Amino acid sequence: MVKDKPIAFDAYEKLADAYAAKIDTKPHNAYLERPATLSLLPEVKGKRVLDAGCGPGVYSEWLLRHEAKVVAVDASPRMVELAKKRLGKLNVRVHDLRDPLDFLKDASMDIVLAPLLMDYIEDWIPVFKEFYRILVRKGLFVFSMEHPFAKGLWQKSEDYFKVEIVEEKWTGFGAPISMPSFKRPLEAVVSSLSSSGFRMEKLLEPRPTLEFKEKLPEDYEMLSKQPSFMCIRAVKV
Repeated sequence: MVKDKPIAFDAYEKLADAYAAKIDTKPHNAYLERPATLSLLPEVKGKRVLDAGCGPGVYSEWLLRHEAKVVAVDASPRMVELAKKRLGKLNVRVHDLRDPLDFLKDASMDIVLAPLLMDYIEDWIPVFKEFYRILVRKGLFVFSMEHPFAKGLWQKSEDYFKVEIVEEKWTGFGAPISMPSFKRPLEAVVSSLSSSGFRMEKLLEPRPTLEFKEKLPEDYEMLSKQPSFMCIRAVKV
């Protein structure tokens, strides 16, 4: 049986170059989600980190700059090409995270970082269990996602509690593109962590920074009062 492609594979292959060109300064990423996600990381110097869903390598670059030992993976071949171009000799490989991380040994990583990845995976438990396997005891799992209550997301479904596909029209990376993802209730997020052996330590609902306000003042007030992303730190117990 041939395995289906990741849900957003085609969309990310199409927008990869535009995404890489804008990701460092696009306000929703650079001045909203990314600062909150990075704030959940400990001191990373000398730590072994898996950058899961690395995209064009912006997080891996930050990790390397802070002297972490990084392994990076992404399901998009074009994203991996762009990450290699950005990061040089770093170990970056094409990998669908729905498959086992068979190139990584048990307890070989100190941190798993998965920014804006999990929205594209339907069944979290096998993925979380692989992250659990490769992490050392008390290792950290840090990830971000669209907030389950985000305006425009829950309105696209008649059943908030159902894990299902939704599509949004992305216009921030050039030509409009339809981006599919999975929505899920907050309960499913928390239960997936606990069922996989993790304990949630901290949950952030990011507010836009002052840099965001300078770039997109029209969105600043709205995103200061309504949730958009959710960032979580969990520990292997």
